[in-house]
Amino acid sequence: MGDELELKKLYLKMWGALIAKDIPTLEKIHAADFVLVHMTGRRQPKAEYLQSVRDGVLNYFSERTEKIFVDVRAGKLIGQSRVEAAVFGGGKSMWRLQLDFDVEKIDGAWILKFARASTY
Repeated sequence: MGDELELKKLYLKMWGALIAKDIPTLEKIHAADFVLVHMTGRRQPKAEYLQSVRDGVLNYFSERTEKIFVDVRAGKLIGQSRVEAAVFGGGKSMWRLQLDFDVEKIDGAWILKFARASTY
């Protein structure tokens, strides 16, 4: 399987794990030093981010991928999805969410190193 296809599958795997609250999978596909920068500018390191998913602070109910852009050489993965979510105490809403990832291949497997969330 080519790197571009692997990265697209990684994006879809991440969403499946977020919706299922599959913390072991999320642990595996995010780097130890992973950081998510939310639309508000709030930075969440991996442990805090995964705890927010586990505790229901970040609730994802559905995701429909619209576009995935990959630049293997630059280590970039950008996904655009319509996501139904309730986050940080807000009500359930549909978001046009873009996640811009820095990715790295370690021991033959791609992992998510950094993400910046925005709308599109």
